[in-house]
Amino acid sequence: MPRIAVGGIHTECSTYSPLLMQMEDFRVLRGSGLLSHDHFAFLRQFDAEFVPLLHARAVPGGPVSAQVYQALKAEFLDLLRAVLPVDGVLLAMHGAVKVDGMFDAEADWIGAVRSLVGPDIPVAASYDLHGNVSDGVVDALDIFAAYRTAPHVDTQETMAASAAMLLRALESGERPGIVYVPVPLLLPGERSSTEDEPARRLYRALPALEGPTVWRTDLMIGYVWADEPRATAAAIVTGTDRVAASAAAEGIASEFWAARDEFAFGPVTGPLDEMLDIAERTSTRPVILADSGDNPTGGGVGDRADVLAALIARDWSEAIVAGIADRPATEACFAAGAGAQLDLRIGASLDPAGVRVQLRAEVVTLDHGESPADRQAVVRSGGLIVVLAARRRPYHDIADFTRLGLDPSGTRLLVVKSGYLSPELAPLANPNLMALTDGAVNQDIRRLENCHRPAGTLPFDKRDSFTATARPSRRFAGRKPGA
Repeated sequence: MPRIAVGGIHTECSTYSPLLMQMEDFRVLRGSGLLSHDHFAFLRQFDAEFVPLLHARAVPGGPVSAQVYQALKAEFLDLLRAVLPVDGVLLAMHGAVKVDGMFDAEADWIGAVRSLVGPDIPVAASYDLHGNVSDGVVDALDIFAAYRTAPHVDTQETMAASAAMLLRALESGERPGIVYVPVPLLLPGERSSTEDEPARRLYRALPALEGPTVWRTDLMIGYVWADEPRATAAAIVTGTDRVAASAAAEGIASEFWAARDEFAFGPVTGPLDEMLDIAERTSTRPVILADSGDNPTGGGVGDRADVLAALIARDWSEAIVAGIADRPATEACFAAGAGAQLDLRIGASLDPAGVRVQLRAEVVTLDHGESPADRQAVVRSGGLIVVLAARRRPYHDIADFTRLGLDPSGTRLLVVKSGYLSPELAPLANPNLMALTDGAVNQDIRRLENCHRPAGTLPFDKRDSFTATARPSRRFAGRKPGA
């Protein structure tokens, strides 16, 4: 039975966020806790001995503290070293980790794995399609698979695909390799949802390109809010025939480039005031308004009160604002108790450059969570209901609301910090509006500071043409054709 080490690091880091991720921001799985966790449920379908190492995952945010990253990597490598020899390594990654003071963290992590296990052990990775790849990443891997949906509803399927290819290689003796084509184009995820064209057709076309020697085809949108040299889109193909894999990758990249002018925001989108004007004229409910620039699942800080301030200025009645990360305000509510009236300062608790409001509110609900860091408070001020959280977190699932006694479908206006809506909230929206708000994941990407991305990358530089040229990994290029 093949013996496969499992682990990785998975988060998404905006270089425009002032916050550094710390150890408490990560959920770290080890040992049996990794194997039993729902995130790794896909492993149970395979007949193999999976050896758990460490998997660190965090809500997207700012760069990871160098000390935290080095501690996690060192522990991971120590655990891997202790279980050697293994037949293969399976890495559950994201692809958009930015470590403070370092470029290309995934290449550093995966490269360290390769150095430890040596050249003959196959290493497979799964990625988010909003990750960024590089020569260093590709050169250290044998197998690659990325999500094909955004919103991401195929995470288990993708990780299973990576594992299946690894086991196929071990059982058949075949030696797959990777080719990739960087594409000089970056898009915000909200303009490339696979629910909308052209992403829908581009991703649906991928499986038809696969066959006996082309094992997996992937299109990486990339992560635009990382100002790094590796920040581009890319086509990536895993296979055993370098020529066929290269042709497939070049075709994917060319089709993506040809469709570049078709990408657009899915919902009605515009400045905050324009979106609120539309919401005021709308008689259907619930209007769901996405506060896109402060979306914590994209790397936003999650503490801005821009939309709340605008609603107060309009004397808005009947809205739920969920939620704002503000530990001091949350703790003030717990100190006051349910039913209390108090004056609150809400917003800009993590990033002082953000928007803050002051209001008189009643504490409606207190949720203790598993620890003080997980506390939530629901307050009411006039016709506004505001959800406060002690830590950065999204409110994208219906259970996030019902846990607090709130009905997301029953309000006139629901404000969430999001880009495209989650699969649970999207069906409720009647309609869905997206506000182009300020924050660490500003959707107006032309305004982003651009210091390190490759020259000639759209939309930061002017570019009219692109010729797709496949680059095999060093491991793949070093073999004879067909080997």
